[in-house]
Amino acid sequence: MGHECFWGGGMWVLPALMPIIIVIVLLIIVYLLVSGQGRFRAPGGPDNGRMESSETAIEMVKKRYAKGDIEKEEFERIKKDILAE
Repeated sequence: MGHECFWGGGMWVLPALMPIIIVIVLLIIVYLLVSGQGRFRAPGGPDNGRMESSETAIEMVKKRYAKGDIEKEEFERIKKDILAE
């Protein structure tokens, strides 16, 4: 066995970098948990299992109608369905 099997052969790189890699992964996990970007949420939290949205369904339909994505008949039908809920 020559010296290339140990320090001279590049086998020291992974063990030397492993603590740094572990710290980076843990920091990313903590960031995702704290910022609320992850999938982990307490049951019965503020969103009660629903996705948070900054606009209501009727506002989204109005925007689609204004952009010309849907016709007036479809807009009226969707609006009627939304308001019936």
